[in-house]
Amino acid sequence: MTTPSSSLDAYLPRIRWSLLLMRIGVFIVMLVWTLDKFVNPAHSAAVFETFYFIPGLEGNVFIVLGVLQLALVLAFVSGVWKRATYGLIAILHGVSTLTPLPLYFDAFNNLLFFAAWPMWAACIALYLLRDLDTQWTLKAS
Repeated sequence: MTTPSSSLDAYLPRIRWSLLLMRIGVFIVMLVWTLDKFVNPAHSAAVFETFYFIPGLEGNVFIVLGVLQLALVLAFVSGVWKRATYGLIAILHGVSTLTPLPLYFDAFNNLLFFAAWPMWAACIALYLLRDLDTQWTLKAS
């Protein structure tokens, strides 16, 4: 008879690889959102005005936000300071998922917004399982 911990041990390599793949997938999306702040600050300004009701932000604000977000997503993909980085990624993505709530009521004209929900679930799963996410991390904390 196997104990629960020994049967879990058999799955740990697959769990770790799965968590790595989720972390890389979330990183790719967050990286593109970050790069958008540098490449197209006007788009970022429109997003902040439309969805966060913060009008009039200038390009320099997005450079600063982009640098901070880049530091966060690089720390996240590296697996360092997991409680903070995984938590902040989950919170930031949660806010961006919930902010356009009215668009979900017109689902068939806003289908791409629904992709945010499984990604948010992946962010939350990564946070909850952060202690098992040790594959290709700089620090297993």
